[in-house]
Amino acid sequence: MLSYYYTIKQEGSSQVVIQKSRFTGHVKRVETEEKAQTFIAEIKKKYHDANHNCSAYIIGEHDHIQKANDDGEPSGTAGVPILEVLKKQKLKDTVIVVTRYFGGIKLGAGGLIRAYGGSASEVIKSTGVVERQLMQGIVVTVDYGLIGKLENVFRTSEHVLSKIDYLDQVVFHMYVKVENVQEFKDWVVDLTSDQVAIDDKDHAYIEIDRN
Repeated sequence: MLSYYYTIKQEGSSQVVIQKSRFTGHVKRVETEEKAQTFIAEIKKKYHDANHNCSAYIIGEHDHIQKANDDGEPSGTAGVPILEVLKKQKLKDTVIVVTRYFGGIKLGAGGLIRAYGGSASEVIKSTGVVERQLMQGIVVTVDYGLIGKLENVFRTSEHVLSKIDYLDQVVFHMYVKVENVQEFKDWVVDLTSDQVAIDDKDHAYIEIDRN
């Protein structure tokens, strides 16, 4: 598993007008090629009257699925520029469709490349990117007398406090970067004078906003 990777924050869209042509970018996070194709088909159906619905996607831990489609634009002027934006921003599991309504002014190959690449960049910027960081789940169990001290330091630390259970004892559910697990455990033992139970849980990808 990757220690971290970047992907789109959420599904979204944005629009730019270039030389009277309207370009609308649509973006979504997808984990399979089937889901990417479904999203593309949905956009094409919704904007069936558009001149072009050009697309690209990158899927997989090692970017092993990469596709680009010009949808009738000159070869290499639409899908590939969108794909290059995904690569440049190091996004995984992401599909983009750029819908174009022709405004009557031809842009030329260079203009199309800039327009489709720019539209892809704009929809990524408007929707946002997250870093998915691989973390170790850790459960910290202490007596109620330590809740105030630990909750405060956990919330202000670099670690992620996902929830607190108030049972016979207080149970903190934490996520810690894999490389920092032992350091975290030693820190908690020191904070509590070893009056603590620490248990490992499953690994998980935790999302951190990057813009």
